[in-house]
Amino acid sequence: MDTDISLQHIWAGYPKTPVLEDINLSVKSQDFIGLIGPNGGGKTTLLKVLLGLITPQQGRVEILGRPVAQGRKYIGYVPQLLELDRNFPIQVKDVVNMGRLGKRKLFHRYNQKDREIVRRSLDQVGMSDLEDRPIGDLSGGERQRVYIARALASEPKILLLDEPTANVDSRIRNSIYELLQKLNKYMTIVMISHDIGAISSYVKTVGCLNRRLYYHNDKQITPRMIEQTYQCPVDLIAHSIPHRIFPEHNDEVAAIAHGYSGECNHD
Repeated sequence: MDTDISLQHIWAGYPKTPVLEDINLSVKSQDFIGLIGPNGGGKTTLLKVLLGLITPQQGRVEILGRPVAQGRKYIGYVPQLLELDRNFPIQVKDVVNMGRLGKRKLFHRYNQKDREIVRRSLDQVGMSDLEDRPIGDLSGGERQRVYIARALASEPKILLLDEPTANVDSRIRNSIYELLQKLNKYMTIVMISHDIGAISSYVKTVGCLNRRLYYHNDKQITPRMIEQTYQCPVDLIAHSIPHRIFPEHNDEVAAIAHGYSGECNHD
């Protein structure tokens, strides 16, 4: 199977305080990898390295066998869901149109092909009936689907998502994960998540990132991975996990297993 993403000995961050330390990762075509880890552990920084927004201090990055500058056009990106000015006058289809900007020459109008791709992207996420609706009228879950459609409109081979289910309820969360599973049939997905239940139930492989990456090319989360990665309580909600992975003697970590929501920040 082809390798879509290759990271070799990546160091990135600040000169004297690297955020990422000696990261090595090979992501195969049509993999669905979930990345978990504490706040400030480097997860968003890793996505920025893949997008070419941060240049590593050391190491080599390849996207579909190409340098980042050539390969990033094959990546669709869904950032964290931010609060939106609900009075901002933009329709759903206009938001998704933004995903076509990188495919067109500067100042060129959208053509018929662009419009067809936008409609198809909205249909893929189940939002085609709302294409004329103001984006500010949508719920958080609906907006997140629109932002996924915007990423799909760029016709990516790889989809990167930064906490796509933050601030949505469990029903919407599960529907988004099910959507991503369908998309994974024809694209590679890398997703940051604080939801251990999703990591164990929906993804194919798991990586734990806290400056260093602990990755074993399967979706089992072992006690050792947790101990190596989490040095303090984090905002994780564990649900529907078939087995206990947290040592009982550690009150802080055990609280996470029972649905505790705490925070840690290493920034």
